[in-house]
Amino acid sequence: MANRSVFASLRGRFAPQADTRNAAGAPAYDLAPAHKLAQLAMTGTFGGGYYQDAQAQARTLIELANTVNPDFLARTAIHARDKGHMKDTPALLLAVLSGRDPVLFARAFPKVVTSGRVLRTFVQIMRSGQAGRKSLGSRPKAMVRDWLNGASDGQLLAASVGNAPSLADVIRMVHPRPADPQREAFYAWLIDRPVDVSALPPIVQDLLAFRSGVSEQVPAVPFQLLGSLPLTPGQWGAVARTASWQTLRQGLNMLTRNGAFADPAVIAHVASVLCDPERIRAAKALPYQLLATLRALNKAVPPALREALHDAMERAVANVPRFAGQVVVCPDVSSSMRSPVTGYRSGAATAVQCIDVAALVAAAIKRSNPDARILPFEEQVRDIALEPRDTILTNARRLAELGGGGTDCAAPLAWLNARHEAPDLVVFVSDNQSWGNKRPDGTPTGMLREWTKLKARNRKARLVCIDIQPYGTAQVLEREDVLNIGGFSDAAFDQMAEFASGRMEATHWVGQIMAQPL
Repeated sequence: MANRSVFASLRGRFAPQADTRNAAGAPAYDLAPAHKLAQLAMTGTFGGGYYQDAQAQARTLIELANTVNPDFLARTAIHARDKGHMKDTPALLLAVLSGRDPVLFARAFPKVVTSGRVLRTFVQIMRSGQAGRKSLGSRPKAMVRDWLNGASDGQLLAASVGNAPSLADVIRMVHPRPADPQREAFYAWLIDRPVDVSALPPIVQDLLAFRSGVSEQVPAVPFQLLGSLPLTPGQWGAVARTASWQTLRQGLNMLTRNGAFADPAVIAHVASVLCDPERIRAAKALPYQLLATLRALNKAVPPALREALHDAMERAVANVPRFAGQVVVCPDVSSSMRSPVTGYRSGAATAVQCIDVAALVAAAIKRSNPDARILPFEEQVRDIALEPRDTILTNARRLAELGGGGTDCAAPLAWLNARHEAPDLVVFVSDNQSWGNKRPDGTPTGMLREWTKLKARNRKARLVCIDIQPYGTAQVLEREDVLNIGGFSDAAFDQMAEFASGRMEATHWVGQIMAQPL
């Protein structure tokens, strides 16, 4: 036999060399423009990150949006809104698209602008000038008018909550042509012009009657439109009975303060809504949102509602698949993962950190795959044993408590290689800013070298890298056995299942986005 040590040194020599540096200043692989755009669109929230400020994030996204094919730009905007449940980045991509391809813009607009909140964000971005123009332009104005004219009375009333710009500002900008006297009166009321109340839609008449004291019947309107009124606990209970799933999730503390849950029947109703599988699906509930709610929950909130949120979490990740073979999940618990998952925003940063999302993904996979091995890491693998039957939130909390240290994405793979293990599926959840134990320039990253070693023992092994921050680099290049995806929605679980089973083509994530119907 030839000397093994000599020939072993050749392993990985022909692997691709790192071609850029990540935000931490260490060697990494630059993603192709289309892939990078998708990754930023699915993770960008225009909040400052651990390594990058919000303005730099927006500039990069705009540059990429002007680089890729307009067709891919349109599909990415739709994918980020529909699958990623994002709001701001799809609106920005749509704004850039309006100047690049008006026809594709018109086709994508109704699939991206699905709420008054996204409509107002789109108008705000257009007027800012960052997308290339400071006015809406004729085609965008027409699309905004179409949305206003096609919206239901309830949708318009909900869209009237919020400013900068307000819905009234938008109406004054685009001058929608009402189809009937009732909508004409509604537009006039929204921009604060004198109007005959009897000509307004019934939902608005109900609101005005309640505000004036003519009626004691609480109208079924967003609670923000009632917040300044001196409602009784019974009336707040009525608000809770008619509120949407998301409104209840966000308003539990407020409803508790106002006595809405003095009636046990209201508690029972709200609990059943919060953990109803159909309502959870319709609300496109994200697990990290539920975690944020539970963390912010006042101790005075009835225990039944806290339990309902735990049940909702279990149901929100009910689509996590069971994978064949041996599964290893590697959540990054390094210091940079302590940053808010939606970025730093003055007075509005979420309490949920990147490490919480990584822990949630690991705990959810562990629930569906009890034999999965969990290898939390920073510069080294951390030791922890999780019980599959514990709640997802319990296991996620235990993982998140491990946080601290530098980042070495090669560490879990090196740990597996040292033990000669050969898993079938390895899942990383990280910000991908690996810098610990960095290798010299002109060589493959440490993570790719360790993955090459593992592949020598199991040629069918697959690697999924879920990136949850908008930095645009990877530690392992995309190839047949490697999937790099971005985002923190449950769409990642579907993509993992497709890839692990071999149903996702070699084009991987970008190919899925190109399959997004226009």
